[in-house]
Amino acid sequence: MDCLQTVSQLKGSLCQAFLFFITWLFSFQDVVALQTVLEPSHVSSTSELATPPSSGLFEPIEISPAVFPHYPHADEPLPPMFPTFPPTYEPNLTGRCPVNFSAMLSIIEKTATDCSQTFAALVGNVVCCPQLSSLLHIFQGFHSMNSDKLVLQNAIANDCFSDIFSVLASRGANKTIPTLCSVTSLNLTGGSCPVKDVSSFEKIVNTSKLLDACSTVDPLKECCRPICQPAIVEAALQISGTQLTINENKNVVGGSNHIDALNDCKGVVYSYLSSKLSVDDANTAFRILSSCKVNKVCPLDFKQPSEVINACRNVAAPSPSCCSSLNSYIAGIQKQMLITNKQAIICAAAFGSMLRKGGVMTNIYELCDVDLKDFSIQEAYGQQGCLLRSLPSDVVFDNVTGYSFTCDLTDNIAAPWPLSSSMSSLSLCAPEMSLPALPTSETLKGRGCRGCVLEVLVPIFSFFIFSALLY
Repeated sequence: MDCLQTVSQLKGSLCQAFLFFITWLFSFQDVVALQTVLEPSHVSSTSELATPPSSGLFEPIEISPAVFPHYPHADEPLPPMFPTFPPTYEPNLTGRCPVNFSAMLSIIEKTATDCSQTFAALVGNVVCCPQLSSLLHIFQGFHSMNSDKLVLQNAIANDCFSDIFSVLASRGANKTIPTLCSVTSLNLTGGSCPVKDVSSFEKIVNTSKLLDACSTVDPLKECCRPICQPAIVEAALQISGTQLTINENKNVVGGSNHIDALNDCKGVVYSYLSSKLSVDDANTAFRILSSCKVNKVCPLDFKQPSEVINACRNVAAPSPSCCSSLNSYIAGIQKQMLITNKQAIICAAAFGSMLRKGGVMTNIYELCDVDLKDFSIQEAYGQQGCLLRSLPSDVVFDNVTGYSFTCDLTDNIAAPWPLSSSMSSLSLCAPEMSLPALPTSETLKGRGCRGCVLEVLVPIFSFFIFSALLY
């Protein structure tokens, strides 16, 4: 007697239970296997880099091969480790900044580690500068707790700005981070925003709506279906007093003066949020909002790939000369900085678009085995590269391993080749998705048991694959 007759006679109970068990078993195996492949690897540095160049964030950075020690065999004993300890000392403060730095010690220590002398230039775009920006917003919030002002006056801002970076340097932070992250004391003053005190702010802005939207920011939803970001823009528009509009692409339309005022007023909104949220909640929210911004663009500097275009324009099969030229070009990219997995997707598509505009129509990423991780800093001696998580991450320091950070997506995921030379259609936001309902006894009667299992397994497996690539 076949399975369908058994379902009918036993009222579906026994066969259904067996089917659900098999479905769950296969789904569980698929998910576990996937999680094993994407297990993050922890890369630790126990050697100190040469002083990073001060020429800017996007210039190539020469790296000592000792940064990522090479251990060819996992079963070999590791050599003795000599971790790099940050030089700490008592900072020399101006004494004119009316903020208690001791109350901000935890966030200062985190920022100093994220912007350490060793790694500041390498993780500036993804880790250091977002964390520094969060610190400055939280600093303004601390200042406003003892006064009605949400920003600092220019004279006080200069002294406090100097003290902030003196304290950070005393905790091992790189002294070049103001230049690296393009920040000045004006970031603490509110600039051209007309509203700079708490009383006026609360009269104009619906603060309950603002706090409801930004008290808890969902790291998986905010970047694609934002809640806090529109609330901040709305509040900034209200206190700016300018007649700005938002076009169909959700970009603010207005003159340069209006845009500057809006950006300054957004800083005031951040300051108000900092004064109402705990340090940890504010820092978490601000880092998530920063990650939404940095993951929208590729931070790498692509020079004109003329040699690659000339070598690869007419290839249709693997070509040694094409792949050699492509690998040489990518080797230069790999000296720039660590990037996230989402940034790697955008960078790969952007570079591919440049090649397509030059006449390279064939997917040379596939022909030459180019992976996403090839667009980030590489370990020494040809070992795998490191992509940081798209969600906010931090550099970690301890007394055993020194400075370290966590890599993600280190398996060999092929770099995406663009379908056209335009980047306008690229989106990393997943469409609204929902898992299909489990089959019922009614749906089981209309198809074989084998079809039921595949019907459930394929969407579940696809969902986890897509989610892993995005997050």
